[in-house]
Amino acid sequence: MAVPKRKVSKARRDKRRSNVWKLDVPAFSKCPQCGELKAPHKVCTNCGYYKGVQVLKKEA
Repeated sequence: MAVPKRKVSKARRDKRRSNVWKLDVPAFSKCPQCGELKAPHKVCTNCGYYKGVQVLKKEA
């Protein structure tokens, strides 16, 4: 089994672990019904449509 020859310093260890927090910004797309920005593959919170079908009843 492979064993490290030298102790990994705290700085080197923390540099390696520091990339975890860099998360991608969620992508947004325009709703074809109302043009509002929404998350892809989700129901539009503004108009209630998903793939051209009204899923949620929204009062105008």
